[in-house]
Amino acid sequence: MSTTAPPRPTPRATAPAFLDRYFGLTAEGTTLPRELRAGFTTFLTMSYILFVNPQVLSAAIDVPNAFVQLLMTTAIAAAFGSLVMGLIARYPFAQAPGMGLNAFFSFTVVAGMGVPWQTALGAVFISGVLFVVLSVVGARKAIVMAIPMSLKLAITAGIGCFLAFLGLRSAGLVVANEATMVSLGSLSNPTAWVAIIGLIVTAVLLQLRVKGAILWGILLSSVVAIVTGAKVYAGGPDGALQAFPGFADGVVAAPVWPSDLVGQLDIAGALGLGILSVVFTFFFVDFFDATGTLTGLAQRAGYLDERGDMPRAKTTFSMDGLAAMFGAFMGTSTTTAYVESASGIEDGGRTGLTSATTGVLFALSMFLWPLAGAIPGAATAPALILVGAMMMDGIRHIEWSEVAEGVPSFLAIISMPLTFSIANGVSLGVISYCAIRLFSGRGRKVHPILYVVALLLVLRYVFLAE
Repeated sequence: MSTTAPPRPTPRATAPAFLDRYFGLTAEGTTLPRELRAGFTTFLTMSYILFVNPQVLSAAIDVPNAFVQLLMTTAIAAAFGSLVMGLIARYPFAQAPGMGLNAFFSFTVVAGMGVPWQTALGAVFISGVLFVVLSVVGARKAIVMAIPMSLKLAITAGIGCFLAFLGLRSAGLVVANEATMVSLGSLSNPTAWVAIIGLIVTAVLLQLRVKGAILWGILLSSVVAIVTGAKVYAGGPDGALQAFPGFADGVVAAPVWPSDLVGQLDIAGALGLGILSVVFTFFFVDFFDATGTLTGLAQRAGYLDERGDMPRAKTTFSMDGLAAMFGAFMGTSTTTAYVESASGIEDGGRTGLTSATTGVLFALSMFLWPLAGAIPGAATAPALILVGAMMMDGIRHIEWSEVAEGVPSFLAIISMPLTFSIANGVSLGVISYCAIRLFSGRGRKVHPILYVVALLLVLRYVFLAE
């Protein structure tokens, strides 16, 4: 079965020989300008984490000037994670502190369980060590290989739905509703109409096959927001949105070293029996979140072969674990592969040069972070929605008439946005696939490793449900 990656056009521009050889630009049918542009696109769709992660973690981490220090450590962790993924694993998968895991860190572990934030960072570090160990011994690759192709395609589509949901929520087109859980937001809201304009413009550019369509869409949407004075920027009185405030203090700001965060993790405390459940919860959630994300992105980029194998899988998964360890040392919750990397892949990124570019931009953001404030969430939302739509392409290859293939695939797809978790989607897909095959008398078609994984997932939900 073939993968459903976008076509790889023949390069029209050359890159320095050493870059071409190391990253394989010609072999992957890409060019230096295309990779740089894709890295910029990925950065723009991820840059919100520079502001959102400090907001979430500052609820748990009480240090002087917490927001600025957390912004800096977020930028450093994202830069490191993206650079090692690009330069060592050589894939276009950027990394940064993960959403969801930061909320679990702050509100469940620290605020809910009363675990000191230093000890919680130690738990994140230990989970990263487990990631690396399992990657080096080949366990993560073996698990990925054991997942059937139908579920891999479903994981890609589920991530697409998750991305689209993030985009719709960021655009204010989908809002919370106590009666119906979610509902349509107000179309008169400036955030909504800026996003709708961006969505239409970007879709038209994609249809016309304009190079850098997603990037141009983000930039044009930002210009619309600035020129019209739309109140789509955070930072207004009492948390209200405001019009673009400009650059009152210039576009260059000196970085602040996060001295109250770096090296504060308490590994010894995290090894105590009382919070081993926290360590394993971090591990289980991020293992399947990152594994699902990396598998889905690799499938979309065309790196999976007929057996669903990804070259350099051990190295790729190890870089994910290394990023988690480094992020914990720097003072942030789990750093992991970002699903928003799909925007750069869709914009032509095919090699590690894309994620390396993203990493450099995150490093520069420590000096130029006021510029990121010119890109509102309403401008990046259309990119997430459209990339999500394009990631649905692979589901046409799923054998929907085969219940044992179709039902688990559907559960994997639908549960990701509805439970707001890629890990839950992967878990429900794997568990249901094994159960349906086993109880329908076709258990031998399931790889033994997948049964072990399914059992561990069931145990995780039973004993670590909180």
